[in-house]
Amino acid sequence: MGVNESRCWMTGRWQLSGRSLAAFLLWGPLLLGAPTGAGAEEVSRPVPIIFDTDIGNDVDDVLALGMIHALESRGECELLAVTITKDHPLAAPFTDAVNTFYGQGDIPIGVTRSGVTAQKGKFVGLAEQKDGGRPRYAHDLASGKSAPDAVKVLRESLGGADDHSVVIIQVGFSTNLAELLESKPDDASPLGGAELVKKKVRLLSIMAGAFGEIPGMEGKFATYKEYNVFKDVPSARKLARDWPTPIVWSGFEIGRALPYPHESIAKDYDYVEHHPLAESYVLYTKPGHDRPTWDLTSVLYAVRPGDGYFDLSAPGIVRVTEEGITQFEESSGGKHRYLVVKDQQRPRTLEALIQLSSQPPVRQASPKGSKQSN
Repeated sequence: MGVNESRCWMTGRWQLSGRSLAAFLLWGPLLLGAPTGAGAEEVSRPVPIIFDTDIGNDVDDVLALGMIHALESRGECELLAVTITKDHPLAAPFTDAVNTFYGQGDIPIGVTRSGVTAQKGKFVGLAEQKDGGRPRYAHDLASGKSAPDAVKVLRESLGGADDHSVVIIQVGFSTNLAELLESKPDDASPLGGAELVKKKVRLLSIMAGAFGEIPGMEGKFATYKEYNVFKDVPSARKLARDWPTPIVWSGFEIGRALPYPHESIAKDYDYVEHHPLAESYVLYTKPGHDRPTWDLTSVLYAVRPGDGYFDLSAPGIVRVTEEGITQFEESSGGKHRYLVVKDQQRPRTLEALIQLSSQPPVRQASPKGSKQSN
């Protein structure tokens, strides 16, 4: 992932190759949030986002976080907080490092202390990587042990938000959100958890379960135990049963139908010598592997629900069995739907996922070494 030194554009710490510069100039007005086209004076308000993730278990969480930063730079969303359901002390510093890479090192980060998936994983160790005695990826948070509780961060983020405005994107286990529902009134809000969610949240966009034929696993979706569900079945059951707002589920089959091309990792992230998304991808998976875009799809729908990237099922109710299987029952009064991606939608949808996750940072990031780990 070396920089093309013969044709590069300096922007603060970023060295953009000729190809990346061309892409940046093409995207320029959107990247800077400038109005374009007819009716541009009616700029849509950015969608307030909370990203709840098990970052560190699979690399799609990292790509999804990069997407959120790209969408925020375009004026399409505002990242209020990141809450983590992987219980490893490096998951939060790694998240802080990614946020800092995108010039957003002050985003609140909350962690679970549930013990779920406490293993280190393959790439969160990048938070400790040093070059010449300095952190490769600058960040302030040294350990998840010193990060606030996820429910506290969730309540504070929701308490300060406008009513019926926030979209929560859950791409890991339901641990944090199930605990949020049970939370008590505090300084952030006089409301209990369920009432706070009902008042402040507009939509939950969740990557979990399976609702249609899975590419390469035909005939198995009705009995498939999807990872984000079966790693914490009690919380998934509670969330599906008690969450008070509409939920849109992106099933296992959606990400499998939209594999991320490994060629993009080699060519689209080389505008810097070290890129946390690209390095995470390489550390996580074998060479030449196109990883499913599971978590990215929930981000794309959450921010651009009306752009035709996906269709939606009829309304209904999702139930989670004691074994961790998701079952959908169509019901006109149901608050749940799931994503559907048609063959004719796939090229355009995948193009958006690639473009957004590989978009260069727009905000000036902290210079290397200016934010020292403690």
